[in-house]
Amino acid sequence: MKKILILLVVFVSLYACNKVHQTNIPNNDVNFDIAESFVNKNNDSAYYHFNEVAINSKDSLLVAMSYNYMAVIQSAAGDYFGAQESLMLSLTFLNEKKKEDFSCLASNYNELGLTSLNLKKYEAGVNFCDSAIKYSEDKSFDLIIMNNKALAYQKAKKYIQSINIYQEILLKENNSEKEYARVLSNISKTKWLENPSYHAAPDLLKALAIRDKWDDIRGKNASYAHLSDYYTINQPDSALIYADKMYQVAKIIKSPDDQIDALKKLIQLSPSEKTKQYFGIYEKLDDSLQTARNAAKNQFAVIRYQTEKNKTDNLNLQKDNTEKKYQIIKQRVVLFIVVLLIVAGSIISAIWYKKRKERLEQEAQNTIYENQLKTSKKVHDVVANGLYRVMNEIENQVGLDRDGILDRLEDMYEKSRDISYEVVQPPSENFHEKIANLLKSFASAKTKVVFMGNTMKLWENVSEQTRHEIEHVLQELMINMDKHSNCSNVAIRFEQVDDHINIFYADNGIGISDETQFKNGLRNTGNRMETIHGTITFGIKAQKGFKIQISFPIS
Repeated sequence: MKKILILLVVFVSLYACNKVHQTNIPNNDVNFDIAESFVNKNNDSAYYHFNEVAINSKDSLLVAMSYNYMAVIQSAAGDYFGAQESLMLSLTFLNEKKKEDFSCLASNYNELGLTSLNLKKYEAGVNFCDSAIKYSEDKSFDLIIMNNKALAYQKAKKYIQSINIYQEILLKENNSEKEYARVLSNISKTKWLENPSYHAAPDLLKALAIRDKWDDIRGKNASYAHLSDYYTINQPDSALIYADKMYQVAKIIKSPDDQIDALKKLIQLSPSEKTKQYFGIYEKLDDSLQTARNAAKNQFAVIRYQTEKNKTDNLNLQKDNTEKKYQIIKQRVVLFIVVLLIVAGSIISAIWYKKRKERLEQEAQNTIYENQLKTSKKVHDVVANGLYRVMNEIENQVGLDRDGILDRLEDMYEKSRDISYEVVQPPSENFHEKIANLLKSFASAKTKVVFMGNTMKLWENVSEQTRHEIEHVLQELMINMDKHSNCSNVAIRFEQVDDHINIFYADNGIGISDETQFKNGLRNTGNRMETIHGTITFGIKAQKGFKIQISFPIS
């Protein structure tokens, strides 16, 4: 039965790939047309011409189809490893994303499934059948592939999976009595293999009756095989009758594999006087079949070798014809390249020198600009903001601390003298008090400033650089508030969440509009936050007033 199924699928595979040729490829390859005309008539000639196409064609799909045909021919001749090699070569010329390649992809994977069955690699056969169904766009071909998958499960003795697939095929197969008979016979045999007490005879005989009705000789051959196997133990006389019928039909369809299977059954079931006769026929036929298949394998190898050799000889001839021309051209090209390299080297050297000079000048300008920017930033932080804070204290404090003000001005004076130098600030042990004094200095009769969460513990793991930047950010925000917000209440909240510190600022002033343009002071706050890998969000919408959120990592 397996041989009949494989033969049927061979014809379907040829048909499936041939459809791609007819619909998608211009019929302009003479070797391909010749090869097709020889299929099933003279397969050696067909193989030769398909190999010519595979070696010489520039059309990837045509090459893939040629390798597919070659694989089918090799498989039919028993060269299963050679067939696998041809199929794998075919796949390399196909694109799984191109719809026009799908039919040939389905045929290739189906053939790989069949060769796997023949090599007793049943799990691989199932996987290849799954891939074939994925690319198949022909419902009738889907049923053939499913039947092959069910057969693979049956051979692997996974009968339940096999039966499930056969039942699915029965539900889909409504148009062909012959196909119905094929699946009915297969599922009956599988159920019997799964459960030896299963009464399979009615369905097996029903399938045979349908095949008799349609004179399906290959189908009858399969039914005879199934019935002979089924009756072997319980009704050996009936098994012998069906084995003999199988042998006679196998000779009519000229299938040596089925003749050998039938002879095995006859040797097992026949009386002793007949057994020797059948064994002699079996031995002779088996030797002839193996000899023919070995010859076919060698012939395929010779054909491929000769084609490759001819191609190599042609290439060598072309190479010899062009060698002299190449030598002359080579001399001229070498001379031209030398001159070109000299000219190019001179040009590249001049360009490199110019670019280097421009880069050094630009780096010098950037250094000057960065120094100017740092100086400007320090002037703004130390002098401008410091003076504004002193002025604010003089304006808002009831009892003026003259000595304190003078100390502050002297400190600003000393800092302004060193404004162009990078002075390392000593660590501040009571930074929370420094922040508290900063915020309190902006409180006045008309503006109340409250804050919470500003503790020593909050700042103990914060680096001096981060403290420095946060101090100036808060100072800039408070100055901006005092100048522009026209608020009566200011609230600042400090909190630590995991490894980040968040500062929330809110006032009940006039807020800002979407069109507000930040000046240097507030723009600098953004730069400062980037320096410490933090963020500052301005102008969070509220019903009234202005909100700001600051967030930065502790370390």
